[in-house]
Amino acid sequence: MKKNRVIHVLLTSALTAGLLAGCGSSAAPSAPADQTAEQAGKAEETAGEAETEQEPAEESAAAGEPVKLRMAWWGSQNRHDKTIAAIELYESLHPEVTFEYEYYSFDDYFTKLNTLVASDQVWDVFQLGGNFPMYMDKIHPLDEFIASGVVDVSKISESNLKTTQTTEGVQLGLTNGINTYGIAYDPQLFEEAGAVLPTEDWTWEDYQAAADKITDELGIFGSSTFLNSDFIAGCSTFIPQQGELGQYSFFNLDLTGMGFDDPAMLAPYIQMRADMIAHGSYPDAGASAEVTNIENDFLVTGEAAMTWVAVNQFPTIYNVCQEQGRTLALAPLPRVEKDGNAGATIQSSQMLCVSEDSEQKEAAAAFISWFENDIDCNNILQAERGIPANEDVRAALSANTTEGQKIMYDYVDRASKLPMPEEYNVLSPDGQNEVQDNYLNYIQQVASGELTAEEAAQKTYDDASAIFK
Repeated sequence: MKKNRVIHVLLTSALTAGLLAGCGSSAAPSAPADQTAEQAGKAEETAGEAETEQEPAEESAAAGEPVKLRMAWWGSQNRHDKTIAAIELYESLHPEVTFEYEYYSFDDYFTKLNTLVASDQVWDVFQLGGNFPMYMDKIHPLDEFIASGVVDVSKISESNLKTTQTTEGVQLGLTNGINTYGIAYDPQLFEEAGAVLPTEDWTWEDYQAAADKITDELGIFGSSTFLNSDFIAGCSTFIPQQGELGQYSFFNLDLTGMGFDDPAMLAPYIQMRADMIAHGSYPDAGASAEVTNIENDFLVTGEAAMTWVAVNQFPTIYNVCQEQGRTLALAPLPRVEKDGNAGATIQSSQMLCVSEDSEQKEAAAAFISWFENDIDCNNILQAERGIPANEDVRAALSANTTEGQKIMYDYVDRASKLPMPEEYNVLSPDGQNEVQDNYLNYIQQVASGELTAEEAAQKTYDDASAIFK
């Protein structure tokens, strides 16, 4: 399968690039659904409501015979509810268009997607994250629809467009939002335990010391599980935080080999995590399995004082905790050294794509354009997938933010101004999932005394290197 990498460009102003990958990794489980959205009735008069530059896309979607679009995504219940409401708004504006939609947890989504790939029946509109190279053959690029005006990119910066392009400049989709990672925490729990609050330049040693102190004093986890993000933290973040800016990465930029030569560079993170598990300040594998999505994370339930988040998740957990009478804060990722690299990257959270299997490609592209550019739609979505790439949408939403959203916007603003390599990627080569699973198992084996951290680091390096052989 053809592989392409996305070059992510350093942002020089707030909110002008794409985020987290991981991404993709931010999704939360929810019961699958497969249903046709109810029609919202006949469209009301909408003349003058759409901006002139959006009219070609809207006319294209509404013209001709009735259109049925299939769409799917993964995420939390909050995402499901907002996305369904947006779909219903689109149907009310375009009575000729109806949707059959499905929503899943992250793992269930890709299980279903892989089944559809095998049968050439991928949804007309589907969501992908940093693992999109695995599905390149099923993505129909948007370039022809941009050229025809069906897809409007006039208010999306070139740097934001690049986050979902191949190195050859092929536009695979439109980013659903600008994103990055952070540490959400409960300041009151820190203060009750007498732990030092996070700072802008705190280190992993500071993080561990605070977590251990909280556990000793309060009897809860100092840090909640990072789940699969422990691979992002320990490998994709910890390695680039060492050396000169941009000197190291876990995989190289071409995804043809490793981005560093010394496996021992991994050992300190693995040892830290194993020590925290042994101390009880970080969940072991059994406890981690209890966390199925961000909304039942141990931080949210009050059983931990901090957790790793994709920052688009922060407003959701902020609101839940606010209802409990708690106020969360958002700290940057810990560093290896106080004056060292921050390890922060601004990425695309996910993107919506048109399926190569779709018989309604133009209508699917028109919907994606509306989803990303329409202010009314995004007033429903409320940046749940990340900060919008469209500058007009950003301006409209930032004027009416909740407390949690304001913290998110301010955080991404600060993160985008940190020194970053001119080129980096957050893509997942084929085979990374197995490397990640082994890595998490190795950490547990270090915690139980079966391996040393150095042995676990070597095994992780060897597993990752084997992908390219």
